[in-house]
Amino acid sequence: MCNALTYRDLGKTAKDVFNEGYGFRVVKRDLRTKSCSRVELSTSSHAYTDTGKASGNLETKYKVCNYRLTFTQKWNTDNTPATKISLENKLAEELKQTLDTIFVPNTGKKSGKLKASYKRDCHKVGLGFELESFFF
Repeated sequence: MCNALTYRDLGKTAKDVFNEGYGFRVVKRDLRTKSCSRVELSTSSHAYTDTGKASGNLETKYKVCNYRLTFTQKWNTDNTPATKISLENKLAEELKQTLDTIFVPNTGKKSGKLKASYKRDCHKVGLGFELESFFF
């Protein structure tokens, strides 16, 4: 078997030393729960002790197993909602299509990304498009 690595996986273990659980002067909080109706809620926040700044977000994820769809809604303290719709293994095995959208209410800016990825044992292929606000 062949294990194909993506470019972003190179050096991941070295980056995790500084990104995963080793925050200096940072207080982190993560809460997760899952309901019987397949709705997942998670919230996280960061407070920086040296500057006094704080940020946080709320994420809701709903899976529709019959259609292999996943809807994810994120809202952060900057008042920026983001929506992600994913379709996995519906058209072909190991094919994933994703639509990410972001809306900034203060400026009215809208943006989105349309991505597709296909992976097999020894190869991975990815394709992505960025959508600007004139499409919305």
